[in-house]
Amino acid sequence: MVGRNVRRFRQERQLSLGDLARAAGLAKQTLANLENGTGNPTIETLFAVSGALGVGVTWLLAEWGTPVYVQRAGEAAWETHAGRRVRTLDKTFGTGQVNTFVIELSASEGAELPALPGGALHHVYVMRGTVAAGPSGDEATLRTGDFIRFPGDAPHTFRAVSQTATLHVVTTIPQARQFSDRAGRPLRWPPVTLAVHYIRLLSILTCANRRGDDAADT
Repeated sequence: MVGRNVRRFRQERQLSLGDLARAAGLAKQTLANLENGTGNPTIETLFAVSGALGVGVTWLLAEWGTPVYVQRAGEAAWETHAGRRVRTLDKTFGTGQVNTFVIELSASEGAELPALPGGALHHVYVMRGTVAAGPSGDEATLRTGDFIRFPGDAPHTFRAVSQTATLHVVTTIPQARQFSDRAGRPLRWPPVTLAVHYIRLLSILTCANRRGDDAADT
C-alpha cells in the first residue's frame, strides 16, 4: 500500500523516480524498492518522502483512490431476469462526468497517455482481441470478454497485443477533487481535457494505421 501510494502521488506530480529521490535526499534504488514493495522503510524515510511529495506521512499509510479491478470472462457471473441474461461488470457511486467510447486499436508500439483530472476512472470491456491496459508500469493483459477498472488520474496505456482490438470504455470523472494539499487547497492537475486525451489516442492509432497501409502498399 505504501509503495502504491508513493508511486501514485509521484506520478500525479509528474515527477520521475530520480526527481523524487533527489527532493527527498534518498538513493534512487531506495525509492524504487519502496515503490515496488521490496523495501523496509524507516520512519525517517517515510517522512522524507512525504515531505518531498508535499503530503502528510499518514497519506502514505492510508488506502487512497480505487485499486485496479479485473474481471475475467471465465469468472463472470450471469443473472437471469425475465428472459434476459445480465452480466454486471462494475458499480461506482457518486456524481460527475460520464463518457462512453468504443475504441478500435491496431497493433503498434503503443503510447503512454497523460493523467486525467483527479479521481477519474476508466472502465474497460474488451469486445474483441487482446490488449494491454492499465496504469503505466502496471498494465494487465486482457482478452475478449475481460473487464478492467483502473485509475485514469495517473499516466496509463491502451495498447493492442493482437493485430486489432475493440474496447468499450466508460470514463467517469467526479465533480469533487479527491485530494487537497495540507493547506486544504485543491491540487493542481495537468490541463488535459477528456476530449484532448482521446484525440491524442486516436491520432496515435491513425498514424499507426497509415504506417501499416504504406507498408502494405510497398
